[in-house]
Amino acid sequence: MNTDAKPVLIVMIEDDEGHARLIEKNIRRAGVNNEIMPFTNGTSALEFLLGKDGSGNDSKGKQLLVLLDLNLPDMTGLDILEKLKQNQHTKRSPVVVLTTTDDTREIQRCYDLGANVYITKPVNYEGFANAIRQLGLFFAVMQVPETN
Repeated sequence: MNTDAKPVLIVMIEDDEGHARLIEKNIRRAGVNNEIMPFTNGTSALEFLLGKDGSGNDSKGKQLLVLLDLNLPDMTGLDILEKLKQNQHTKRSPVVVLTTTDDTREIQRCYDLGANVYITKPVNYEGFANAIRQLGLFFAVMQVPETN
C-alpha cells in the first residue's frame, strides 16, 4: 500500500439538505471515512476548487473526488463539470454526477464533459446505497495521477 498517497477529499455539491445527509450517511455506511466538504451552490464550490482567480492552483496536488448535483440554485452542474474538466489541476479528479433526471441526452452530455459516474436520485434506497458503496470501493483504490 502506498503510504504517501494523500487522502482523497470528497467535495459534495448538493443544495438539498436531505439528499446531502443521505449521501453522507451512505458514504459512511460504506466504510469511507474521508473528509466530506459540503457546498450548497456552485459559486462557493468553484471558488473552493478553482480559487478566487479561477486558476485551479488551490487544488494543485490535492486528491479530490467531486459529488455533483446538476440542479443547483445559481448554475447548472454541467457548467461546474465543464470548468473542472477544462482546468489542468482538476481535470483528472473523478466527478460523480447525482441528479433527479434520467434524460438520456443530459446523461450523455455529462459523460461527454468527462463525468466518471452518473447516479440518478432519488433512486430506491437500496440502489442508491449500493451505488455509494461501490463508490466507497472506488475511493479505496483510487489513485489520482500526480500532475506536474
